Amino acid sequence: MRVARLFFLVSISFVLSVSIAAQQTATSSPQALQLLQRSLSALAGGQTLTDVTLSGTARRIAGSDDDTGTAVLKALTAGASRMDLTLSSGQRSEIRNLSAETPAGAWSGPDGISHAMAYHNLLTEPAWFSPAIAITRGLSSSGVVATYIGQGSRNSASVQHVALYQPSFSSADVAPLLQHLTQIDLYLDSSTLLPAAMTFAIHPDNNALLDISVEVRFTDYRAVNAAQVPFHVQQYINNCLYLDLQLQSATFNTGLSASTFSVQ
Repeated sequence: MRVARLFFLVSISFVLSVSIAAQQTATSSPQALQLLQRSLSALAGGQTLTDVTLSGTARRIAGSDDDTGTAVLKALTAGASRMDLTLSSGQRSEIRNLSAETPAGAWSGPDGISHAMAYHNLLTEPAWFSPAIAITRGLSSSGVVATYIGQGSRNSASVQHVALYQPSFSSADVAPLLQHLTQIDLYLDSSTLLPAAMTFAIHPDNNALLDISVEVRFTDYRAVNAAQVPFHVQQYINNCLYLDLQLQSATFNTGLSASTFSVQ
């Protein structure tokens, strides 16, 4: 009994030491925060952003399917997003809501049947299509760590590379996995600091350890009421173009209702 109790106390001490060490080391780098703040200043034009609504045309390529139609995308800085596509093959929707008491997400296709998203696929940025909302959330969320990776090249452009992730203060085994599941990488144009690309990983519903790479490219920035909005957004999955969005309008701070992002 004494041996078992001693082993338990040693185990608890080890977990606590890992937790304390993680909290001591998981801090944002000043250079990363400065770059993100300057990028947000260029994106938001001095405004405090709470929500965004984007609309335009869409092309979706998935295997032999090549559909075109229209798209409406909405997001909250609190951590929720909704994408509704009206395509030649039918309606497609995707909702992610991390602001609810229990984070949830769902998608549906032309048959209208709702499919729940695996929890590990809800951990990256919901508003992947709006860099202004994504960076606002990253800078305002408690516990998010920003690190400066360095200057480099992305899609033939000179960029500043910054990573954002949520650290874990549990165990040495869990911490790297949570960091990986929550990490997004932002590539800021070296001249304007406007985001040129965002990358992250998604995973099969039954395997959080298998990565499927996602890259979102932002081009054709235009001024919208002092804010800068990329009117051309492309999403690549495993290096293949999956979604091509050409925006026609963008509005901020319209007071989107939380019910817009409710998951049935």
